Amino acid sequence: MPLLGNKFSPKRTTPRKSSSLSNITHDLDPAYIQEELGVNYGPIKLQLGNQLAKFVNGQWIIDSKRSNASLKETEELKQQNKQLIEENNLLKYKLEIMLDLLTEKTLELHLQENEIEESTKRRLMEQSKSQSMLNRIK
Repeated sequence: MPLLGNKFSPKRTTPRKSSSLSNITHDLDPAYIQEELGVNYGPIKLQLGNQLAKFVNGQWIIDSKRSNASLKETEELKQQNKQLIEENNLLKYKLEIMLDLLTEKTLELHLQENEIEESTKRRLMEQSKSQSMLNRIK
């Protein structure tokens, strides 16, 4: 006899019958249930802003009724985008030219400064030489 015994061994319960807890199927017409909960979903529709698109046979198709205005707007935006890109390229070109001019002027300035420094040094050397010659003569 085991020490604790076998006192706690509950009896197995019989399995319950599965019944739906949902009351949808009881109150509604079978045709309506098939339409709402069935496999036939129809085409998937997607509305973004004022544009409507349908997913048919693996491709998105834009609704032509609403797309005329949006196509015109799209073309205008593409034209404006192209114009802005051209303007941006022109401004980049102008900036490059201005940087080249600035570099050239900076180089000229440095050359002039170097020339001034050299001429100043020459004058000082000449003045010091002439001063020393005058001092020797005296």
